[in-house]
Amino acid sequence: MSFPKMNFFRYKKTVNHILSIFLLVTTLGISQTKENLIPRIETQNGRHALIVDGEPYLVLGAQSNNSSSWPATLPQVWSAMDQLHINTLEIPIYWEQFEPQPGVYDYSVMDSIIKQARERDLRVILLWFATWKNGSNHYMPQWMKLKPDTYFNMVNKNGEPIDSPSPHAQATLEADIKAFSMFMNHLKEVDPQHTVIMVQVQNEPGSWGSVRDYSKEANKLFESKVPKEALKAMEVSSNNGGTWKQVFGEHAEEYFHVWHVASYIGQVASAGKAIYSLPLYVNGAIRNPINPGPPYYQVGGPNDNVLDLWKAAAPDIDLLAPDIYFKDTQTYLKSLEVYSTKTNPLFVPETFWHEDFPKFFYAALGEGAIGYAPFGLDDTRLRIGPDGKPMTAKDMYEPTALNFKLFKPMADVIAKLNYEGHIQTAIQLLPIDHEAEKGGAVDRENYVTDQTISLKSWDLNIAFGTFDRMSRSPFQPKHPDGRLLVAELDTNEFLLVGYHCRVMFEPSGKYADKPWWFLSVEEGHYENGTFVMDRILNGDQTDWGLNFDTPKVLRVKLYTRQLKSRPFLMD
Repeated sequence: MSFPKMNFFRYKKTVNHILSIFLLVTTLGISQTKENLIPRIETQNGRHALIVDGEPYLVLGAQSNNSSSWPATLPQVWSAMDQLHINTLEIPIYWEQFEPQPGVYDYSVMDSIIKQARERDLRVILLWFATWKNGSNHYMPQWMKLKPDTYFNMVNKNGEPIDSPSPHAQATLEADIKAFSMFMNHLKEVDPQHTVIMVQVQNEPGSWGSVRDYSKEANKLFESKVPKEALKAMEVSSNNGGTWKQVFGEHAEEYFHVWHVASYIGQVASAGKAIYSLPLYVNGAIRNPINPGPPYYQVGGPNDNVLDLWKAAAPDIDLLAPDIYFKDTQTYLKSLEVYSTKTNPLFVPETFWHEDFPKFFYAALGEGAIGYAPFGLDDTRLRIGPDGKPMTAKDMYEPTALNFKLFKPMADVIAKLNYEGHIQTAIQLLPIDHEAEKGGAVDRENYVTDQTISLKSWDLNIAFGTFDRMSRSPFQPKHPDGRLLVAELDTNEFLLVGYHCRVMFEPSGKYADKPWWFLSVEEGHYENGTFVMDRILNGDQTDWGLNFDTPKVLRVKLYTRQLKSRPFLMD
């Protein structure tokens, strides 16, 4: 049997055409896959998640000290991270180092951080220290500092310059946009693995020495009409428009300054995100959300009273994050609450690491936080303890490591459960009248406060402190640091994670007062997203409640039982 002779050139052309189509489809597929894997913020049902590698990610973070991003000091950063059990390092990139001469960019520090983090299987959040750092411009390049008439600061009511950059300095804005664009472009090129999962744009922007800029340029803008976007954000009808003073009265100067600081940073963020669409956030040296008083706080940053104004002025910023340094429990908890909204994911990029403050990591998770990172944890700075003596590394790192060592193996599980709304938490509270702890003394009788978490068909009663058999022990921790997380895994099945507390379940609702017991109490840990049972608790270890005298992970199953009938599970 003979076959028709095929024209070789037609055959070659056909094959090449097929190969071209195949390569095009394959390339598009790979491109789309890579695009989908870029970290992003996702929202559903008013809850938020940071998505990394396609799955919810919980930032167990630590922020280095401000001047630790240098080749000579990076080893002292990594040595600390190894002890903290983090999964994410927050570390700054300095404009003065990044652009030492106009248009000359030095990527060496950024590259070193990414490479060394990747070697340690850590993710990174880079902090862009540029126009603003703690309300000042101290990280601005020297060649800009030497031209104060071009890259100018704010002036106060008396016409005196203050130590804060003006949001109306167009030359500074243009230079920041250009530098940040180069920063994001290089990051996109050198980090296809997405070691860097978020970028902080500036650091604690705003001003301390004046409520706004009183330069001629700023005064002229202050007398102009309020932009329609600002009116809408503050829920003011456009029919009631006018100048800032006419519209906002006593708040006019603060809102004016906020709008222009946020607009400035919004333009920087937009330029960077157009190049590489990583999640971007701005952190704030926040005001007291309970007793703010007059605006002597840092004005211009993302304070709780102007979050909507910020979002309108800087729409490419994905979230506004509170740096929380309040020492009283109620103010700390309120700060978490006001920054966790349907339109703003909660992320705590800076906070205390010492004493009882690590318990607030649990409180943050209870508010749906995507991450939490204490500040200043590396080996470049010697800390002095309350006894006036240098603290050991163990003293410094243990409070944070206690949390993260427990959570790191199950961070992805917790992130997913939280995104789905299955997590509740409780922490040990101080009675309000004992918050001050006058003279440093702790009221050991009164700071032990018990709480109840209401679940679907159960109440979880929590007694905080440490315990000896059936009664509360006379020994209490030096600080009230009890904490508990509970996640509903399934009907009558719960995940419990806690420390310095004891808990007991109690049927509620239509099942109240029904006899019940533990079907099983498994103590264990997570490996690769799967719970691994280490032992089954029973007898004295469950008869008087579940005792978290040490940090523990428990998986608990419950059932109710009735006398003279078969046991039944509650629905």
